[in-house]
Amino acid sequence: MTATDRARDLVHEAAIAADEKQAADPVALDVSGVLPFTDAFLLVSGRSERQVNAIADAVEERLLEHGAKRLRREGAGEGRWVLLDFGDLVVHVFHEEERTYYALERLWRDCPTIPLHLAA
Repeated sequence: MTATDRARDLVHEAAIAADEKQAADPVALDVSGVLPFTDAFLLVSGRSERQVNAIADAVEERLLEHGAKRLRREGAGEGRWVLLDFGDLVVHVFHEEERTYYALERLWRDCPTIPLHLAA
């Protein structure tokens, strides 16, 4: 299986929103072959708690504008790791230290990446 076109569109929009808030190290993974509840993950990092929350807010706003429905949001209080679940896409916005510690890229390393085409 591969991620749906809708999931890929959401990944693209979320990555643009995160990039506009200077998110670091964006990685999109196609997890449709191993997870029954979502098609894709987008992982991004922020350098501070404030930036993590700003990135999460921007992603949520942009995806809502594009017709996505947020199913849940977790972790915003501490600003260390915010999870945004949109069904087809789950966005993980990490503080740099948490991203290194949890290393989701290693956990899901067998999943194909989804190319991100962001302006340099």
